[in-house]
Amino acid sequence: EVRVQESGGGAVQAGGSLRLSCVASRYTYNTYCMGWFRQAPGKSREGVAAIDGEEVHRTRYADSVKGRFTVSQDNAKNTVYLQMTTLNPEDTAMYYCAARSGTCYLASSWYNIWGQGTQVTVSL
Repeated sequence: EVRVQESGGGAVQAGGSLRLSCVASRYTYNTYCMGWFRQAPGKSREGVAAIDGEEVHRTRYADSVKGRFTVSQDNAKNTVYLQMTTLNPEDTAMYYCAARSGTCYLASSWYNIWGQGTQVTVSL
């Protein structure tokens, strides 16, 4: 089974940028949907972005991040990225990478493979 591991989180000031990485234990391109989720303290897990394995380069974004976040993948490195720009304090959360074979959705219940998360903290 595929395993995933996130990295790249950290502390940044409002308006700044970060790039998160999610490395898969084996090749996932064209077979797995790779999603990014986040969870802030006291809130439910929220779908942020996803990239479709079955429809090449098809991406999905939450309305709250459209135009600011970009999801992409490097097949040679088995890695999916989440480029985050124009960050604001509302983006502060633990960010998780998730995977599942098949079509993509931004619902956390759809995914059956999860990483341990990487913390993103945005200050004013």
